[in-house]
Formats: sequence, structure tokens, C-alpha cells
Amino acid sequence: MESLLYLGIMLAVICIWFLLFKRPVYEAVLIAFVILLIVTGTWSNVLVYINEGLSTSLLYSMVAFVAMSILLTKTKIVDSCITIILSLIGRIRGGAGYTAVIASAFMGALSGSGPGNVMATGALTIPAMKRTGFPAELAANIESNASYLGNMIPPSSNIVAAMAAFTTFAAGMGIADVSQGKFWVVLWGVAIWFIAQRLIMVWAFCKYYKVQPIKKEDLPSLKETFKAGWQALLLPIVILTPFILDAVFADTFFVARLGAAGAKYLSKSVLLFVPGISIIFACLIVKDKSTITPNKIAKMFANGVKSIAPAIGVCVFGYMIGAMFEDLGVAQSLGAVMANWSFGKFGMVLMICAITCVMGMVVPGSSQVVIFGPVFISLLYGVGVDPLLAAAMLPCICGVMCGITPPLGLGMYAGMTIAESDFSKTFKNNLWWVAAQFIMQVAVLMGWLPILGL
Repeated sequence: MESLLYLGIMLAVICIWFLLFKRPVYEAVLIAFVILLIVTGTWSNVLVYINEGLSTSLLYSMVAFVAMSILLTKTKIVDSCITIILSLIGRIRGGAGYTAVIASAFMGALSGSGPGNVMATGALTIPAMKRTGFPAELAANIESNASYLGNMIPPSSNIVAAMAAFTTFAAGMGIADVSQGKFWVVLWGVAIWFIAQRLIMVWAFCKYYKVQPIKKEDLPSLKETFKAGWQALLLPIVILTPFILDAVFADTFFVARLGAAGAKYLSKSVLLFVPGISIIFACLIVKDKSTITPNKIAKMFANGVKSIAPAIGVCVFGYMIGAMFEDLGVAQSLGAVMANWSFGKFGMVLMICAITCVMGMVVPGSSQVVIFGPVFISLLYGVGVDPLLAAAMLPCICGVMCGITPPLGLGMYAGMTIAESDFSKTFKNNLWWVAAQFIMQVAVLMGWLPILGL
């Protein structure tokens, strides 16, 4: 029980520092780490914990993907994709809402920033939704809930912690690790269902509110937008192809030519070189080459440090706490307590989804995945859930739910700002989206829906 006390201390410190004092999350996690060092008397191991926090290659992959998202955003390449989607879908009833779901999920996957994505894509989609009859509170929630899908869709930097959790679990259980490509294919397979869920909800709300298509005069010209931005539509192919090749040929073609060790390290390096390839491609297709001079690219990344540093800080400090908790057996104690509840598969799935939902109200999803990911996978595996599916669902049950559930649901507040919607109405409407998210999580983890890659 002493180990569970340490868990309580961490949660209390993060809640007080983040919610009461309104300080950044990374500060809260760092202060929790220092206080835990004092309480547990493990100062002698502090360098070991720091080394653990900095030594994972997935951390550097996260930096690479965030850097890629900065360049794609600043060069307006993603804007071209959004405009083309709007010109295609906007002509049907509720088209602005469907555009918000598809475009925001795509943009969110690139940026990994829920609130930032709401502000970037919402500036275009929310006014379009309001003009066609969407209530302001509904427009805000469609955008925010779609934007947070990015937290669970590759190549979002948020999912790298889930891969690390699976690797830790697999090593402890003696289970064969999987390639990066296979893991990402499963993540896409999971994400398809949540995109579909949001599209269905948009359809239902459109029927209820009698939403109209975007007026013809307000629609961007498909011919002109496609001519100007068709090359941007190749970007997903550039990003996804290496992972698909790795998933399909990792155990055959690459092993035959590189050997088992070579194929393994090639798979691990995919996360590092794909952002670089994508940046090169973006630089080749950007129309205004004056925006991508070495000096301006350096300034882009320098100005983007403020967006990179908090996310990286949370992960580094979270990894450090995770290393300490592993040393102290905290996750194992939590797992033992939950295992003693003697839940069946349905009960365990419900309980873990409920725990992550409640923790998501105050604890960032990335921290949840880093600290509790392996034990959640172990508990779900113990009741018959495929461990690869459990790992692929971590960014969803932690990251997405954290982003849409107040008071940490920052996406809702960002959407409210653009939509100028009433807080009470927006909050009540958001409960429908949270409930639908929860039900879909249970359905996927129970294995009631087929998942691509499994």
C-alpha cells in the first residue's frame, strides 16, 4: 500500500500545481518528481532516473515529428489539404462539419497538439459550420473532438509513448516485440472507428438541427484549389508508405536481406527518418521558396521551441517518474490491487476506461501512458485483450479522453473562443461526445469491432 501512497502524492501535486496555481503541466510533473525523491529517499538514484528519461529513442522521434509539423503548418501546406476537402464535401448537407472531422483529424495527427489544432483548423471550419446552421456550441465541440483524434493517429508524436509501453510489457512477459510498421497499422485500424463515430454523430446532429450545405458562393473552387494544392495530397502517402512497407515486409523481405538484427533496427529507425523525408518533400512542393530559406527555417524552429518544449518536458519528466515507480514497484502494486478485484474482461475494460477518464480530468494523457501504460496493458492482457490492441488504445483512452474531458479538456475552451459559444451549452453538448468516446473505447477493447492489422 505504500507504493499506492506515492501514486496519490504524484496525483495530488500535479492537481494542486496545475489546477490551483495554474502553472504549466511540465512544471507540475517535475515538482512531483522532486517531491517523490524526497518522500521515497531515492536521491541516490536520481541520475539513473534522469538517464532513463533521456535515453529512449522514441523521445527523439517525438522531437522530429513536432519539428515536421511546425514546418508543414508554417508553409501552409496543410491549409491546401483542408481547402480541397472543404471544396469536395462542403456541397453536401452538413459538409462543413464533415470537413472539420476529416481535416482536423489529419492536421491533429501531424501536429499532435489538440488546442493548437483547434485554433489552426477551427479558424476556417467553425465559421463555416456556423454559417450553415450549426449551433455555436456544436461547432466548437465538433472541431475540438475531431482535433483530439490526432492524439491517437500516427504520425502524431503522442503515440510513441504507447510503443514504449508495449516494448516494456513485451520484454517483461517474454513476448516477441512488433515492428513499428505493424504497430502503426493497428493504430490506424483503431482510429478508423473513432473517425467513423464522429462522422455519424455529425450526421445525427445535422438531422436534428436541420443543417444546410455551404452556399455555392462560399465554396472554394475545386478546380482552382486542386490545381494549387494537389501536391499536398501526396504528403500522407510520403508519410505512410515507409510504415506500410515495414509492416508488410519486416519479417520476410527485410530479414532476408538485412538479417533479423538489421530488420529490427531498420524498423526502429523509421520513426526518425520519415519526418526528414516529409520535410524535404514539403520544401520541394512549397510554392513560395522564399519562405524556406535556411535562415527562415531556423527561425521557424526557434519560434516553435515554445510548442515543443512543454510536450517534451512532460514526457521526459514522466519517463523519470516512470523509472522511479518501476524501481519502487508502484505500477505492480496498482496492478495487484486491480487484479484482486476479480473483474472479468468486461469489468476490467470498464474500470480502466473509467480510471483513465477520471485521471484525464487532471493528469495529461502523455503522462498517463508513460507511467501506467505497461500495467494497463498487463491487466487487459490478463483478462484476454490482445496486448497489441491494448497498447494501441493507450493514446485513445488516455490522450484523447484527457483532451475532451473538462477541466483539462483544453480543446473545448479553444473551440469556444472561436465559436463564441456559451460555456454551459458547450459543456452540456460536450457530454454527448465524451459518452460516445467512452462507449466506443469499450467496444474496441472488448473486440466487438474488427481492427485492421490484428
